[in-house]
Amino acid sequence: MSGIMEGIQFANPEFFYLLIIIPLMIAWYILRLEKKSPSIKVSTFAGFGQSGMTARQALRHSLFVFRIIAVCLLITALARPQSSSEKKSVTTEGIDIVIALDVSTSMLAEDFKPNRLGAAKLTAMDFVDNRPDDRIGLVVFAGESYTQCPVTIDHDILKNLFTTIEPGVITDGTAIGMGLSTAVSRLKDSKAKSKVIILLSDGENNAGFIAPETASDIAQTFGIRVYTIGVGTKGKAPYPFDTPFGKQYRNIDVKIDEALLKSIATNTNGQYFRATNNKTLEGIYKKIDELEKTKIDVAYFSRYTERFLPLAIIAALLLILEIIFRNTLFRSLP
Repeated sequence: MSGIMEGIQFANPEFFYLLIIIPLMIAWYILRLEKKSPSIKVSTFAGFGQSGMTARQALRHSLFVFRIIAVCLLITALARPQSSSEKKSVTTEGIDIVIALDVSTSMLAEDFKPNRLGAAKLTAMDFVDNRPDDRIGLVVFAGESYTQCPVTIDHDILKNLFTTIEPGVITDGTAIGMGLSTAVSRLKDSKAKSKVIILLSDGENNAGFIAPETASDIAQTFGIRVYTIGVGTKGKAPYPFDTPFGKQYRNIDVKIDEALLKSIATNTNGQYFRATNNKTLEGIYKKIDELEKTKIDVAYFSRYTERFLPLAIIAALLLILEIIFRNTLFRSLP
């Protein structure tokens, strides 16, 4: 029954109060039967044998059952059962985002787990998972820069490309201006309502032929907001070195040009963040996720279909059957 009534609602449920007449009908029927059953006083039943109620006499009560069911169906029909079909229209205004990721060898420092680059990749992929309606791209930079993935809605491909990133594939160094300008080139022609770059670096600009300030001005010209993240603990960080005796660690100074990163963010109406461990880096991406909300408009349209007619037809058929049987098969019965 629950499966049949699933998705059904009633336009006039107040008619269900009429069901109170059902117990009254049953009481009236029982009293009527008792009045129609005469009693005879006899001294013994020996001469009556085993005569009992015939099948036809027992089935005469089915006429009343027909009537009860018909009344229930008519009351339900008066309550106007309706099925609804709902249509949802979703309109999204996505944001185009490029993640510019520093892949210089200094990103192998292990003040993050497993290291800076590993932590940066994992948190960035989590960020991508939380932005299903946005186009996201990836730019990597060290001494040079290149586009690892243009802005795309196919986030599975993007995340696969994240996993392939390793230091040493391009000239070492930290070309922040080059990384930012490459990211800008991926967004300058975008028609999205909002264009964002998330630039993550752990060092100072020491390579490339485009100054970070120039790249920042270009981003500002195209209305691109830049969020910058400085990655690295305060003070020193353990860095692995390969030696003839195997891998050994040495504490190196953490040098992040925070003034430059803050300037880029301020110039483009973005924000600067400092990540000193995995937890703070995760929190930064969550903060950016909250700041850059994708607009999603959802409109619902409901269409209702009346379902009372089948109930009314079945009720009418039951009443007709009662009349036919009462005047044919059960006519001679009291």
